[in-house]
Amino acid sequence: MPSLPLRLSALFLALGLSACDDAPKFTQAEPGEARSGGSATVRKTDQNAFSMPSANLPPSRRVDFSVGNSFFRSPWVIAPSTTTARDGLGPLFNTNACQGCHIKDGRGHPPTADDVNAVSMLVRLSIPDAPAYAKVIEQLGVVPEPVYGGQFQDMAVPGVAPEGKVRVDYTAVPVRFEDGTEVELRKPRLNITQLGYGPMHPDTRFSARVAPPMIGLGLLEAIPDEAILANAEAQAKANNGISGRPNRVWDDAGQKTVLGRFGWKAGQPNLNQQNVHAFSGDMGLTTSLRPFDDCTDAQTACKQAPSGNGPDGEPEVSDNILRLVLFYSRNLAVPARRDVNAPEVLAGKTLFYQAGCQSCHTPKYTTAANAAEPELANQVIRPYSDLLLHDMGDGLADNRSEFQASGREWRTPPLWGIGLTQAVSGHTQFLHDGRARNLLEAVLWHGGEATAAQQQVLSFNAEQRAALLAFLNSL
Repeated sequence: MPSLPLRLSALFLALGLSACDDAPKFTQAEPGEARSGGSATVRKTDQNAFSMPSANLPPSRRVDFSVGNSFFRSPWVIAPSTTTARDGLGPLFNTNACQGCHIKDGRGHPPTADDVNAVSMLVRLSIPDAPAYAKVIEQLGVVPEPVYGGQFQDMAVPGVAPEGKVRVDYTAVPVRFEDGTEVELRKPRLNITQLGYGPMHPDTRFSARVAPPMIGLGLLEAIPDEAILANAEAQAKANNGISGRPNRVWDDAGQKTVLGRFGWKAGQPNLNQQNVHAFSGDMGLTTSLRPFDDCTDAQTACKQAPSGNGPDGEPEVSDNILRLVLFYSRNLAVPARRDVNAPEVLAGKTLFYQAGCQSCHTPKYTTAANAAEPELANQVIRPYSDLLLHDMGDGLADNRSEFQASGREWRTPPLWGIGLTQAVSGHTQFLHDGRARNLLEAVLWHGGEATAAQQQVLSFNAEQRAALLAFLNSL
């Protein structure tokens, strides 16, 4: 059998990658490349691949991980209940457990024709900004719809009307490769029906969002702000059409504006606040940071419904439960990459760079020495994201701003673990609203700043496309 370098040389020639191309040629895996999460990486490839604790988490600290896991997975119930540690669900909500959206800690999906509720996809609502709402925009990032609020909730406790139903229809969008191969993308059209509280504001903006995977969030939180800002500076200096920029968002605990890094538009600054807002918006649960139910003034039955708060006003999610869920979500490990030295994967990595995908999907960082958890500190990680906002063009635009993110901008999503989506979640639906049914469709939806990369991929032949997908599926 020919040696690996000879096999790679033959494959590069077959894929049209000559030695004079500017893009780097990857002939072997980089040291440690398979360990995407550094020492926290786990080797797991089945349906539980996204549910494992950091590999370097000692046994003495895995108890908190397991308890946090139980609160993440187990359903909350309606108040009043004898289950006082888990009551207070609603009055309006999207699901009764974190796991209901982040199924197996993985990726959500848009509702099918058979789904009664959207469950692992939610819909954000807002109305256009105006100077009179400056303080609201500073702290919430948007102006919520006056009657239905900032998030559409299609479930409710008895005696309270749900806000309505969500359905998604699709129209076909054909795309042709240079070699004549044609694929059919699907463009979603959101349908909101059975409104429970009357008509919405006529200028309401909608944004469908599927639940993202939970892996590696603590490591992303541990990336220094300076590294993220350096990405923006380097892209600006390159002057090549890629111009990512940070979102600046409100920190509820610190009562100040800080760097955003979580959520589809980087609208949350840290994991604790991400969790708090999910408890509030997704399940209608109060915390010490958000000690109120997600009801608007127009939703009187919601405001009058029984609460799960304690006798002295203690929130439905205690600070201890919040601490345990935070510990759990910080320490969900990233699975190791597969086949990093396979010739087709290395060729696909070369094509990934040739298309310029790494300009936004920044491969590597070293986490801060003062990370929130010692296991997450000083780790060389490979999330493939710059955590910046990019204009992705009209095709992906939701036309809804969020803090400093425009209606055409999205945060670059991390790619680690993306090749295990089918194994974990049972589907391969990608992008913020799940419109892409596979990774190739996801790439082809790229526009705006990513148009040059998309056009490069459209020039790839069948063998080149297969290599690129082999690389992406190895992540």
